[in-house]
Amino acid sequence: MADPLASPSPASYHEMFAADGSVRPHWQRLHQHLQRSGPTQLAQRQAQLARHLQENGVTYNIYADPDGTDRPWELDLLPQLIPAQEWQALAAGIAQRAHLLNAVLADIYGPQRLIGEGLLPSELVFGHNNFLWPCQGITPPGSTFLHVYAADLARGPDGRWWVTADRTQAPSGAGFALENRTLVTRTLPDLYRDLHVQHLAGFFRNLQQSLLRLAPSGQEPPLVVLLTPGRFNESYFEHLFLARQLGYPLVEGSDLTVRDATVYLKTLGGLRRVHAIMRRLDDDFCDPLELRTDSALGVPGLLDAVRQGRVLVANALGSGVLESPGLLGFLPAINQHLFGEALSLPSIATWWCGEPPALEQALARLPELLIKPAFPSQSFAALFGRDLDEAARDALAGRIRARPYAYVAQELAQLSQAPVWQGTLQARPIGMRVYAVATADGYRVLSGGLTRVAALADAEVVSMQRGGASKDTWVLGEAAPVGEQWQASRALGVADLIRQDPYLPSRVVENLFWFGRYCERCDTSARLLRILLSRYLDGEHPSTWQAAVALAEELELLPPEGTLAERLRAALLDADWAFSLRANLQRLQWTAAQVRGKLSRENWQALVELQHEAQALGGQTVDFGELLDFLNRLVMSLAALSGFALDDMTRDEGWRFLMIGRRIERLQGLSLSLASFLRGPGAFDQAGLEWLLELGNSSITYRSRYLAVAQLIPVLDLLLLDQQNPHAVLFQLKLLVRALERSSDEFGSPPDPTLALLAERLYHFDLGSLEHALFGKASVRAVLDGLAELLGEIAKASLQASERLALRHFVHVDDISQQTVSA
Repeated sequence: MADPLASPSPASYHEMFAADGSVRPHWQRLHQHLQRSGPTQLAQRQAQLARHLQENGVTYNIYADPDGTDRPWELDLLPQLIPAQEWQALAAGIAQRAHLLNAVLADIYGPQRLIGEGLLPSELVFGHNNFLWPCQGITPPGSTFLHVYAADLARGPDGRWWVTADRTQAPSGAGFALENRTLVTRTLPDLYRDLHVQHLAGFFRNLQQSLLRLAPSGQEPPLVVLLTPGRFNESYFEHLFLARQLGYPLVEGSDLTVRDATVYLKTLGGLRRVHAIMRRLDDDFCDPLELRTDSALGVPGLLDAVRQGRVLVANALGSGVLESPGLLGFLPAINQHLFGEALSLPSIATWWCGEPPALEQALARLPELLIKPAFPSQSFAALFGRDLDEAARDALAGRIRARPYAYVAQELAQLSQAPVWQGTLQARPIGMRVYAVATADGYRVLSGGLTRVAALADAEVVSMQRGGASKDTWVLGEAAPVGEQWQASRALGVADLIRQDPYLPSRVVENLFWFGRYCERCDTSARLLRILLSRYLDGEHPSTWQAAVALAEELELLPPEGTLAERLRAALLDADWAFSLRANLQRLQWTAAQVRGKLSRENWQALVELQHEAQALGGQTVDFGELLDFLNRLVMSLAALSGFALDDMTRDEGWRFLMIGRRIERLQGLSLSLASFLRGPGAFDQAGLEWLLELGNSSITYRSRYLAVAQLIPVLDLLLLDQQNPHAVLFQLKLLVRALERSSDEFGSPPDPTLALLAERLYHFDLGSLEHALFGKASVRAVLDGLAELLGEIAKASLQASERLALRHFVHVDDISQQTVSA
């Protein structure tokens, strides 16, 4: 295959090619692989990679992007290659820098000698949003402030790496790097093995061990949690992925509470002490009591627990102060002062304009520099001086002179170019984020990193938020490949066996409960709409299915206004109609996103595809035939979700509450549907009984048993009293009673006998009272009305059971308080 990249630009370093167009030695094997592969094969492999990303649900939220939280993560097929010798020097520089920044944090929140001696400007520290005065004087366990550090790197035209930014608050991307590795090695397995790529597992193992070692747990087994701001954060997938890989409960601020300066996790079985928190939340959002008072994401009282030494927070609160670009120019002198050595990995040339000489130099070179805010509180984007005309530059210079401390000037990073596959081989600017983790023996660097790719060939900034992609980063030269295994930190014996999740947050259980309910609610709506739509399309007389329309109206599935066709379309697709199928699918997707860590990959993928199809239908004009096809597929997909719940999930408390939610919703749906049907004229109509069997998913069972048309007594027996039919009211009622009794016994809460008494009443209902030979039609009507009333009581009691569960297990209100709440 002809090589379109063999003439690199002399203005930037090309990762694969030297200036004379020859292939760099460590790229030769990959280059030969590309030469042997045709465009079709490369396209197939890139498509395979994209498919794996979709199947794994790897997403990255670009704010204001129409795809929102479902935007797929972008990963290029071709890895970034770095030889072992070059990496050793780079890793040493990263470890040295992490050690320095940890010492700077210790001084800033301790004696502040660097400020007193003039090595660190006080304005850059005290003026920064993330310098937290309440953290002054707090020394974390082991004097480790930076448990994880990351540096953003760019390679200059001479091939030298420069640090463009330090990430000290809650560095993101290591989880994406691990996922990239998993997927790219699956796509290019032979190349990965032949190049002896260094592995990533040791970094994450060191992270586990570091947090366990430093957690103030005393004699208790330490509990570490990963604190996320929630699913709308751009890196939420990474939070979920890391929690799974590290074995930490993924929690939100509302899952934690502080009692007596001790942090606890709210679990279904009560409060469990938390010893360490790996946070992905910005500094000032972590505690609304002492930090940012408008934060709904943090944990009230967390800082006091840290101050009392009762919990470890990684990274230490307040570490974001070091992310100011203005600090870059001061680090070499500080490192020389503290450790008597030069920084081996330099920062890109940076001038903080708060110093008069730096201000004058920056203004003199304004057309060739990048102007950045010194603090995150400054509400302006970075400006390229060369992009401004003379008047705009003069205006900017005036603003800088008025408030010089708020501005930083920086040289432009001449980003290196790397090959990417985008239908053809192309060159794109790249940057690299490299990670270090604190260990008992100093900082250890991840053997690789997150290589980020600019969206455009002439871009001067690499940003995932601007639509960039990523690459796997391969450090070459390991003697022999070994599997990337997660090694055990301690041997586990029989005494350590655990058969259910002891750290299941109540919020997760609540969302599993509602996930079950919405699965059933969507299924009922889809089946009822399929009945209505199919009969509408078949041109049947409205009188034959008017009872189904009445039921849809009673369930508020059909909007009250418009023609029947308009109402049917709105019931399916109108997201603004609160009871529409599409609105309920959105609620299903929302609850699923909250419990994504409990769902299998297949389960999640089925949900994503289901949601995408519903969104696609809502964005175009489709006929009723297509909508009916969609409903058929939807019913099958929802049946698959039910199968995933039964087959893929362990039978822990989360699963039990999911099934309780399904049973409550199915019981309500069946009871309300049958009650509405029995009150109407359809009870004596064969066509009405036929669609009732269809709604109850029992048509085939009825036909195979009776070999006859639908008739009232056998239909009611099948849908009401048959304890072998999972779509019968009595079947679901008895299972729900048993599940609630087990829950009451396990959690020591008093049982409510209402549903059990109703089950007894239904069990003893005599179908013989409906025999026409014994009673006239008027008497039969009275019996049906009484049966409908009983079903209404069952539906009401199931709703009340749901509310009691929510108060007791999700809101954590005890029985005495429940009386107050309900009064």
